[in-house]
Amino acid sequence: MVLKLTTNARYILLVVFVIVGLHSILSFTHEDYGRATSLRNIASQLTGGGSANVDAVPAEYFVPLEESGAPSHPDTLLTRRANATILMLARNGDVGDAVKSVRRLEDRFNRKFRYPWVFLNEEPFSDEFKTRISNVINGEVTFGQIPREHWYQPDWIDEEKAKAGREKMVQDNIIYGGSLSYRNMCRFNSGFFYRHPLLQQYKWYWRVEPDVHFHCDIDFDPFLYMEDHNKTYAFTITMYEYLATIPTLWDTVKDFIKENPQYIAPDNAMGYMSEDNGASYNLCHFWSNFEIADMDFWRSPAYSAFFAHLDRAGGFYYERWGDAPVHSIGVGLLARKDQIHFFDEIGYEHNPYVHCPRGEGAWARGRCACTAEQSFDYNGYSCMKQWDRIQ
Repeated sequence: MVLKLTTNARYILLVVFVIVGLHSILSFTHEDYGRATSLRNIASQLTGGGSANVDAVPAEYFVPLEESGAPSHPDTLLTRRANATILMLARNGDVGDAVKSVRRLEDRFNRKFRYPWVFLNEEPFSDEFKTRISNVINGEVTFGQIPREHWYQPDWIDEEKAKAGREKMVQDNIIYGGSLSYRNMCRFNSGFFYRHPLLQQYKWYWRVEPDVHFHCDIDFDPFLYMEDHNKTYAFTITMYEYLATIPTLWDTVKDFIKENPQYIAPDNAMGYMSEDNGASYNLCHFWSNFEIADMDFWRSPAYSAFFAHLDRAGGFYYERWGDAPVHSIGVGLLARKDQIHFFDEIGYEHNPYVHCPRGEGAWARGRCACTAEQSFDYNGYSCMKQWDRIQ
């Protein structure tokens, strides 16, 4: 029997096929669209996000308020300070957005605690950059240039192979797919920033990027909290990586695990990164544009061996391995899971994603400008549920 369709039915089918085709193309080529329209995201919106109890910062770490409601002057309160710095990687052209981030964090946090800033650039900073940045910082600030051997693509990379990989990603419309400078940055952030001479004197760092937002007052010292509680790494947002940028990363990681079992920590965070005890990677990672961490961990023999193993594979250039999955997998395997901390109290935004505090009293105490509805925590593309399940 032959099915006969009316003209209207044919038009309707044609429209449906066009819409499905466009959806498939956009899902593959535009990461944010794919996230927003994924079945995982739709299901999350229908069922509602979960909310596990957060590991709250104890009250004794918060700067007390005077009767006026304003924080007391820190010099009368802070009897100790962590060996820490606030770090930004930026270019001269980023000066406007860099000033915004610095001013926001100074207003919300560092005017009370006065930790030094370090700025790094692969080129010398301009006088304009240094003048405008120094004008909005209350304390010490240092500007440094990245050594050439820490930034540029190494000579041993097969450039023809790397170029072919970049061109393929451009054809596939993968964000930063054709960018060599982005790959340089990812490799530098994965394995070199903590080796810079200006950072050798410090143990802790807080990574800040241009044009990020801090939506709440941060009236506690996260460095001291982490030091006192034997934490190694802290985050505010966790999400899935784009698989097309790291197709061979997990196989390379599994080779490292097989060859170096002595470095794998007991009670690690494998349950956050894998659904099958490490056979495959579920793509979850900590979004590293915000991270507070112990540089002595990155400098350790375990992480040094881990990074060297990944670097030799060439995936930073043959593919587009990011520092976020590299850092996340590194700390997830080489540290105990209880050494990784989620700072619910720190309201943070890197466009387009926001974390807004959800712990009891944290939003009001921080005088937060964000709202729970904005928070990415249990969005369908968030990995907070995977983090919750290992707590």
